[in-house]
Amino acid sequence: MRVLGIESSCDETAASVVEDGCRLLSNVVASSMEQHVQYGGVVPEIAARSHIEVINQVIDQAMTEAGCTWDDLDAIAVTYGPGLGGSLLIGVMTARTLAILHHKPLYAIDHVMAHVYANFLTMEDGGWKMGIGGEEGDQVFAGGLTGAIQPPDASNLHSKIVSHQPSAYQLPDSQPTFPLLALIVSGGHTQLVLFRDHFDYTLLGETHDDAIGEAFDKVAKIIGLPYPGGPSVSKLALTGDAQAFAFPKAKVGTYDFSFSGLKTAVLRVAQQQIGEDHTFPSKTLPERLSDAQKADIAASFQQVAIETVVDKALKAYEEFAPASVVIAGGVAASPELRRQLSERLPCPIAYTDPRLCTDNGAMIATLGCFHMKLGRPPADPYTLDIRPNLSM
Repeated sequence: MRVLGIESSCDETAASVVEDGCRLLSNVVASSMEQHVQYGGVVPEIAARSHIEVINQVIDQAMTEAGCTWDDLDAIAVTYGPGLGGSLLIGVMTARTLAILHHKPLYAIDHVMAHVYANFLTMEDGGWKMGIGGEEGDQVFAGGLTGAIQPPDASNLHSKIVSHQPSAYQLPDSQPTFPLLALIVSGGHTQLVLFRDHFDYTLLGETHDDAIGEAFDKVAKIIGLPYPGGPSVSKLALTGDAQAFAFPKAKVGTYDFSFSGLKTAVLRVAQQQIGEDHTFPSKTLPERLSDAQKADIAASFQQVAIETVVDKALKAYEEFAPASVVIAGGVAASPELRRQLSERLPCPIAYTDPRLCTDNGAMIATLGCFHMKLGRPPADPYTLDIRPNLSM
């Protein structure tokens, strides 16, 4: 069983082919991140335009690297929510068209749940490879759905198309087993979910305001670090003192989260460090803070933010005694999160390759495989609509 996965919920345009819900055959991602950096966050209109520019090329390359023709595919899976409306629309309309054109069943995929299923990829397969530019091991192409691959025209292509051979990924040795506790942490989501089986789950808790990744972005902006904030804060935190400031942990529901208070506490500390009160504008803070102050703020914030989610994960583990613990979402790539979890949870934890923690088509295709395996009904390609506010 081979499924093509298409992901376009935010600023990454991605496509992948996965076999039997475990074997990664290709994974191609085009990110428009560089266009958003100057704005300090994703601009929906720019993201949607970038999807339009590259989605055909990304799908074409994923198919070619997997060695697949349309006759070799059994189904198409596409993210239909949650996410940015304009971005979702590009992916869904493309998938609908391809499903109709090639007579393939179409599966509508919950983006957040798909992050969990990135951890079900365990087997590798050599991929088609040709390199033009980019980093070692990357491939950069622009082509069409005809199967012809052409080098990109740099004057027209605004998103870099990057892929790695499947053999380059560090994947788990085995798939998670049920019952499964999933900690989903990303720029848009912070959730604890208990899965009893595929598609049989209970949402234990979620954030009341900012997601943890969003909090990292906002703190990065306060102390003058570039977007995206997660990697920037984590890098600077390595040179800071994590005990320099005693930031608070929010006291909310048993398994719920809140990061807005922590973000405000960071702002107040930054203002105090330069001898100003709460009325001092945050946009001028970075120029007044020293490098050492910024590093200590980054380290202390990261310590508390990560501790907050680890505390909840540990509590859920002790209450429900799951057979597996899975960490999913972009923040799952955080070395500090992985360190704290490994020290505090008395069990093996499933981590996929960091490149599969961020948005990608492989997680979409993998979940699509399980939809098909378990006989779940496909969507109607003539009527499938986007669900920007879709919730587990």
